[in-house]
Amino acid sequence: MHNDVYKRAKDEIERRRTANIALADSRSELLREESEEIRKIDEELSGTGLMLFKIACEGGDIAPLKERNQALVKKRREIIKSLGYPEDYTDLHYTCKECSDTGFIGGTKMCNCLKELIIKERIAASGIGDLIEKQSFDNFDLSVYAFDESVHTKMRANLAAAKNYVKNFGKERGNLLLIGKTGTGKTHISTAIARELIHKGYDVIYDSAQNIISDFEDDRFRSGYGNFEPKSEKHLECELLIIDDLGTEFASQFTLSTIYNLLNSRQNKGLATIISTNLSPDELAKRYEDRIYSRIIGSGCKVLAFVGKDRRVSY
Repeated sequence: MHNDVYKRAKDEIERRRTANIALADSRSELLREESEEIRKIDEELSGTGLMLFKIACEGGDIAPLKERNQALVKKRREIIKSLGYPEDYTDLHYTCKECSDTGFIGGTKMCNCLKELIIKERIAASGIGDLIEKQSFDNFDLSVYAFDESVHTKMRANLAAAKNYVKNFGKERGNLLLIGKTGTGKTHISTAIARELIHKGYDVIYDSAQNIISDFEDDRFRSGYGNFEPKSEKHLECELLIIDDLGTEFASQFTLSTIYNLLNSRQNKGLATIISTNLSPDELAKRYEDRIYSRIIGSGCKVLAFVGKDRRVSY
């Protein structure tokens, strides 16, 4: 997925560059049609590059030609201004002045404009672009849990654990299991984690358990119809997979097999997984067979229990 994200960001940079060049060219053509004098100046200027090269190869003095070019450029700007246009009307104006819409400074250093586009593409690819814009650690309101000191203390600890998970993600990629009733803050915390890690440069996918299963079902169905782009591959390869609402998916042998293979594959690759569920530990153990349950709460998994009232309901 990382290569696809980079390609889309780089394509956008190239699109900007192409559009800006086309705009400058179209404006020059417009003025050449409007002014015969500008047309003649442009024709003379267009041939100076070759002339400078020839003079330099022959060991001649290029100073007079350079002076002539500077004079022509100055005169051209004066004419443009006299026609009622800004004197830089036909200049090439790049969207990013730092890299001239190439994405790189000095040919090797990635420009901030490309970095920002890559983050934007990662957010779009994550599956929760809208939520990421609204939910963060900063606006996770602990005051809604203040009705009970024990609840408030527990949720404050959960927030701290989530922040610590992000802080240590590059060093240790353990799993998280977020357990709690609807509206207790699981989605907000998992979205905030996704937001922070995407901005750090990691590939994150966030989707419901049912949608993930559907992607694997679609791939199985389409596998008999020639070449296709697998939908499920992103769930197997991303650096962090956030599975929302585990336990709401339709129960079947295929579903159980898919969940096991997904969790087992990610575990074997050392990839991190966050699972969010409304089920209690006992309900999870009852719904899933031992080999799946052991991978849900297995080695390296930290369980965060979300408590309190439904934050989405006004009391």
